[in-house]
Order: sequence, then C-alpha cells, then structure tokens
Amino acid sequence: MKRSKELLEKRKKFIHQYIEDNSDKQMKEIIKELVDRLFISEKTIYNILSQ
Repeated sequence: MKRSKELLEKRKKFIHQYIEDNSDKQMKEIIKELVDRLFISEKTIYNILSQ
C-alpha cells in the first residue's frame, strides 16, 4: 500500500517535533515511545531521522 506524500511528511514532522519536545530523555526511551505511539519499527524511525 502506498502512502500519500502528505502523510509521510506529517509523520516526519511529528517525529522531529516529538524528539525536540522530549530532548531531556534518552534517545532510546524516545524511540520506544514513538514505536508504541505510531506503530512503526525502530528502523523506520531511524531512517526518518537520517534523512
């Protein structure tokens, strides 16, 4: 299933904003929370961050 470009951009913005808002936490904890919240894999999150 192809995702719309708009949805992907919203997800990227959300991830970046979430990391900024929770910068006092360790990255490992932030990633775990994002996985639970967005139902995507750690690898996907790291790929988004590396872009």
